[in-house]
Amino acid sequence: MNELVMIIRDTVKPNFLNIRTSLQTYDRNALCCGAPCWRWAYHALHSADKWFFNPNVYEEPSFHQEGMDNPDNPTSVVLTDEQLLAYLDQIEAKTMAYLDTLTDEMLYEKPENCRFTRMELVLRQYRHLSFHTGMLNGQTALATGKFPMWVSETAGYVDDGIFFGRYRKGPVKP
Repeated sequence: MNELVMIIRDTVKPNFLNIRTSLQTYDRNALCCGAPCWRWAYHALHSADKWFFNPNVYEEPSFHQEGMDNPDNPTSVVLTDEQLLAYLDQIEAKTMAYLDTLTDEMLYEKPENCRFTRMELVLRQYRHLSFHTGMLNGQTALATGKFPMWVSETAGYVDDGIFFGRYRKGPVKP
């Protein structure tokens, strides 16, 4: 039985829903640490595309320019939100197809020419994608006073809009 792989499948879906919501709510041109937020979004997506699987056996997307995945590097390429969302769709499909090929035992193995196990790669991308989703959502919350919807469990997901109620300052009262 592939219990661990099934857990990974169920828990990676909310990560994709959350970054998708971030891309639907953020101000793409707002600056964060000197780079527009769309560059941070691309950085997070590119990392998920490359590092979830095997960073040493990877083909860059056709629109990628050398160093573009680092928001500090200048680039002549400007991706639209539609392109970023399409790229996210590709990454999600690629991830689910990849997970369909794994067994629990394979999670303890290192992919070709990689110093990390498959499980380490997965966990690192959970952390990285969640970090950047939170970063983008924080920018949105500060700019709009609203916090983008956050999904914790796919089974509990109800599509009732892309924002929670008004952003609260201070502790939440019972």
